[in-house]
Amino acid sequence: MCGKTEKPFRVCEFILLVTMFAHPLAVASPGDYFKIMVVDAETSRGVPLVELKTTNNVRCYTDSNGIVAFCEPGLMDQVVYFHIRTDGYEYPVDFLGYRGNALKVTKGGSAILKIKRLNIAERLYRITGEGIYRDSILVGHPVPLREPLLNGQVMGQDTVVATPYRGRIYWFWGDTDRPSYPLGNFAVSGAISELPGRGGLDPSIGVELSYFVDEMGFCKPMCPVAGEGMKWLEGVMTVTDDNGNERLAARYASMKDLGYANEWGLVIFNDEKKVFERIARFDAHGPHTSAHPFRVRVGGEDYYYLFPTLRVRANLKHLADLNAYENFSCLAAGVPFDKSAPKLDRQADGRLNYGWKGNIAPTQPDLQQILLGGGSIRPQENWFWLHDMERGTPIKSSPIGGSVCWNEYRQRWVTIASGKPGEIWFAEADTPVGPWVYARKVVSHDRYNFYNPAQHPFFDQDRGRVVYFEGTYTASFSDAPMPTPRYNYNQMMYRLDLSDPRLFLPVPVYRVKGSGGQSRHLTREGVESEDAWERIEDIPFFAFTPDRHPVGLIPVYGETAASGTTLRPDPTASEKAEIRPLFYALPVSTNSILLAEDNLTGTWRCTAKASGDDQLAFSLGLKQKGDEVKGTAGTAEISSGRLKDGQLELTIEEANVIYILSGAFEHGKLTGKWKLIDGTSSGTWQAERSDSVPQALVSPAVAFLYEYRLGENGPCFYSTEPHRKDAGLRRSREPLCRVWRNPMSLLVLDIKAKPVRVARD
Repeated sequence: MCGKTEKPFRVCEFILLVTMFAHPLAVASPGDYFKIMVVDAETSRGVPLVELKTTNNVRCYTDSNGIVAFCEPGLMDQVVYFHIRTDGYEYPVDFLGYRGNALKVTKGGSAILKIKRLNIAERLYRITGEGIYRDSILVGHPVPLREPLLNGQVMGQDTVVATPYRGRIYWFWGDTDRPSYPLGNFAVSGAISELPGRGGLDPSIGVELSYFVDEMGFCKPMCPVAGEGMKWLEGVMTVTDDNGNERLAARYASMKDLGYANEWGLVIFNDEKKVFERIARFDAHGPHTSAHPFRVRVGGEDYYYLFPTLRVRANLKHLADLNAYENFSCLAAGVPFDKSAPKLDRQADGRLNYGWKGNIAPTQPDLQQILLGGGSIRPQENWFWLHDMERGTPIKSSPIGGSVCWNEYRQRWVTIASGKPGEIWFAEADTPVGPWVYARKVVSHDRYNFYNPAQHPFFDQDRGRVVYFEGTYTASFSDAPMPTPRYNYNQMMYRLDLSDPRLFLPVPVYRVKGSGGQSRHLTREGVESEDAWERIEDIPFFAFTPDRHPVGLIPVYGETAASGTTLRPDPTASEKAEIRPLFYALPVSTNSILLAEDNLTGTWRCTAKASGDDQLAFSLGLKQKGDEVKGTAGTAEISSGRLKDGQLELTIEEANVIYILSGAFEHGKLTGKWKLIDGTSSGTWQAERSDSVPQALVSPAVAFLYEYRLGENGPCFYSTEPHRKDAGLRRSREPLCRVWRNPMSLLVLDIKAKPVRVARD
């Protein structure tokens, strides 16, 4: 009897299970999802990595289009509240302190949520890993990649190095996770992509990667050199071999663990086998750090700077010879490095001598941190010492925690550097080794890590005005409460507009020795035009250049006399176009630069929209005197402007094209309409202030600048020290202006290094 009833019971149970799993919501179509798109309030572009959390802690994360495909069977056709948060952005807070929104969730419905960006850099998309455009695919939204869900079976990838090679971009990563097992590829993964304009995507859209894979479709080992441990690349470089062929070379490290390398060596890419092969092994051991080499010309010879601290001539012979490497160091040359008692190169007066030197632990990129940590040198003797421009406080950073590139737009070397875990800072310098002093934070991840940032100069746009960089987003080495699904241990791309007034930074003002012994003061532009690098004596202070300075600063002019150049601030001289100021500084009185609510003078961040979906971000630099308004719009001049009864009208001329902007000035904001004068195009625009003066006013880095004169009519010099006791010196009773201190006690320059500019189509 039991045998007869058991079988029908199991059949019914099976039918019930099939019925359950055949529910219409189990296999959803695009029309079954509620599409939520989170966009940047400033650019209307989708923001990836935004967490939407329901009141019962169901968490969703926007994909690289900023989209969440929501389909919770128990919550459809309900009003659902979503808490909204992500690092570096902020959703408006309600009257009870919550940041979120309630949405009526329906099949096929949609909603757009605007979020305010706090970061200066703009988060664009995820480059690696599974499900980059998962939610977009679910809701049927267009995606830019051929492999938007799983490419090369990559689940996660650590630390990128990349370079153009033979007309394509070659990308290499460290450890790579796979779907089928917790252990993946630990001998370097690789891929190629086409260059923008040559078949590749615009970097603002994405990177179309074609991975080098094995017979199973997973990323194959690209550096299968013999030896135990993980294999990591330490930077890739293109060189010419003896036959005149371009070759791809790289330094590798064979790792005992995350912090110690058993050996280093040089590998070269075999273009037929599509792997790196070892051509040299270095008898060296110690910690490994990723590098992003840049090419520099010194005295007619090309060098690769692997870090700002390590360089070698740009050819295979020298790359393969450990003794050919030089370290930028304050150690005594030719003396073996002893960590417990390092031999320093000091002058008779105790000052350190920095320079390029061989035979001093050339594989030790973090040498400076060792010397600082051991107390061998003081912080002010550190040649790389970034400070928060607003707060004046030192940043926990290192020259090997990021990348350095020459930037055509700024006409300076720029770095994208790591600070505390999750922080990324922007700074600039006049030479590859500095002075690296003042910086601005451009990315912040609250408790998450974002390390090994790499700028990609091959993606620069508008002559370097717009730069791109990526880094590894990971919960490792951080206080993150949990790894972010799909995003964790993968690469994220950011974009930075270097015309943003928040990135205006104080630059060195050099004291330059004249032919008669008198002193002059020049910024890099003046030193370069007069070829005065060899005559620089010191850096008494930092200030802003005439072409990049915040609102409220005053021009400072140099008056030439027999005793040298004297500095004369003139708060009213901003209209004297025939005389170019040496630099801009803060006035002595803070009251004179507080921003007036009813005055347009200052810097404005603007967004203009055309009649379609196109929009343009630019800056306005305005000067108001009475009803008249002058200034610039991006790189264009404002030919005429007038503000009357709160109504503004500007005429902007650029490349024989004339724009008319009209609008209202209310509550500190500008809104209105624009049109071409011939009527062929029109749209709307809006603007908000982006001035940074209020923060700078309270910075401990700001100090009064005093004039000191030797004797009654002798030469003068300038200092932020208010009580110099040098014999015969007389100080001005009142300060001239306020500038930014120089926290470094040394003059550290690399004046012979010139950028090797890469031609771009």
